[in-house]
Amino acid sequence: MTTRAAGAPWLSVVIPVYNERATIETLLKRVHAVAVDKEIIVVDDGSTDGTRDLLAGLQTPDGQVRVLLQDDNRGKGAALRRGFEAARGEVVLVQDADLEYDPADYPQLLAPIERGEADVVFGSRFLGGPHRVLLFWHYVGNRVLTTLSNVFTNLNLSDVWTCYNVFRTEVLAQVRLREDRFGFEVEITSKVARAGWRIYEVPISYHGRTYAEGKKITWKDGVRGVWCTVRYGLFA
Repeated sequence: MTTRAAGAPWLSVVIPVYNERATIETLLKRVHAVAVDKEIIVVDDGSTDGTRDLLAGLQTPDGQVRVLLQDDNRGKGAALRRGFEAARGEVVLVQDADLEYDPADYPQLLAPIERGEADVVFGSRFLGGPHRVLLFWHYVGNRVLTTLSNVFTNLNLSDVWTCYNVFRTEVLAQVRLREDRFGFEVEITSKVARAGWRIYEVPISYHGRTYAEGKKITWKDGVRGVWCTVRYGLFA
């Protein structure tokens, strides 16, 4: 593991945000509550619902919470690249802002890296953790896309399209990411698999949203997901 700069945190939590005024403050309280040496990097991806104004009051003078602003809405992948560049920790964790994923799961996500057994950890919604029962066809689509990804990577992951991705900083430093939107998940999976990094998967809890509650992913993202899976599977 690389040597940490003096005063730098062990964990960098990167949170891409787009129009999440209703949830971001609660989410940040939950992240703060996790007892680990960390910094929180919030990347607002061109929100138009007042999220940016709210975030201005949540940034902390000590740098534990930093807010970065994208000029316009470029997508989750673009926001994550911005956050990764700013991260100072030895480990980087991706956290969505919509309360579907619970920061209380950080200990099990970080454990394989802390033990020196993993370079990358994915949190799986399908390995037995508690989850809200919701949207059968989303589940089917996820299984199809995960299976297709596994065909190309020769991995046996159960949930490629998970929010919870955790990386040692060295991994991200050696991966060139291109996807601006939801294709990030299959792109990073393909590239860390091809590079031979040690990958673990652990169960997490999941409280999915309905579209009425603000869920953003659609069938168009599924079509893009197939294209990205094939593209990065063949030309990672």
